Amino acid sequence: MTQELTLDQITPRMPLDRKLLLGGLGLTTALILIVTYIWCGIDPFALYAKRENAVSYLFGRTVDESDRQAAMRQAKRVPAIMAMEEAMQDVRTQMQAAGENDFTEMTRRAKVLSEERLAAMPKAEHDAIVKDEYARIVDQKRGGFFPPETAMANLRKYFRALVETVAIAIWGTLFAFVASIPLSMLAARNTLCLIIPGSSPARKAGRRVIQFSVRRLLDFCRGFNEFVMALIFVAVIGLGPFAGVLALAIHTLGNLGKVISEAVEAIEPGQVEAVEASGSSPLQVMAFAVLPQVMPTIVSFSLLKFESNVRSATILGFVGAGGIGFLMFDKLNGYLYREVCTMMIMVILTVVVIDYACGILRRKFI
Repeated sequence: MTQELTLDQITPRMPLDRKLLLGGLGLTTALILIVTYIWCGIDPFALYAKRENAVSYLFGRTVDESDRQAAMRQAKRVPAIMAMEEAMQDVRTQMQAAGENDFTEMTRRAKVLSEERLAAMPKAEHDAIVKDEYARIVDQKRGGFFPPETAMANLRKYFRALVETVAIAIWGTLFAFVASIPLSMLAARNTLCLIIPGSSPARKAGRRVIQFSVRRLLDFCRGFNEFVMALIFVAVIGLGPFAGVLALAIHTLGNLGKVISEAVEAIEPGQVEAVEASGSSPLQVMAFAVLPQVMPTIVSFSLLKFESNVRSATILGFVGAGGIGFLMFDKLNGYLYREVCTMMIMVILTVVVIDYACGILRRKFI
């Protein structure tokens, strides 16, 4: 006759001190979540209550008659403003050539000249300026990101900037990839023992110092956001994509170096011992026993960082580091949200294509 086992007999009873420890951890976690939930002001109901603001922000609001009247009043002033600006520039040039610098007289002459030019302006030209400005103001008052801008001239300009963004991501990832391989070997214990063999106290201390220093260097590289690094490099070397390349390279180096070094420390030691026993040099051991084991991780994570760097390179343009982000920031400041929407769609489609291409590469080489 078989004896039935109870649940208490199958699963061992948990000691009281362990129960108290887990209970304390659970209460602490719950307390942290509650405090941070209140601190961050998380309120899903508030988000639902503001849904109309989101709709009007994305798709624009209805322009009423008062908005149209205000836009027309503003548009009718534009021809006079343009005439005054042109007249002021011409009078300034004439007075500088004559050696005069009286600003009051310059303003008086410019006002007279602008009134003459405004009176002589053909009605068709005047009406065309007012009509274009009226349409621009009404569109600005309507706002919204949709429908996106589809003018071919603008699309070509955006595409060139997008290619520059991808180029920034390519070179930033490539520089980081090349530098991360040797640094990760110095940050891993097992490969560092191959590079500096021996069990003497001096060699052990040397390995500890090198590993600690390299790991802290990698911490420093990924400790700063790409945006902050781009600000620094733009201030040092000036505006342009090279500042973005350097910012991405340093941040990506910190990430790649950490992941690769941890993958190196987790490799199967048997292959290393076999190649080492054949009399191979440390460089040969790493080339034929270490790298083949970690290469799938290196390729996979490098492709992932390249995808991420394309998105990051877009944001770096906001601080002058080149690419489509520079145009996007300029259009945002001008309230040209539909053009920004077009650029955002182009970036998303580019990321989708890159993700698909990287997936093909992973299947072929991993």
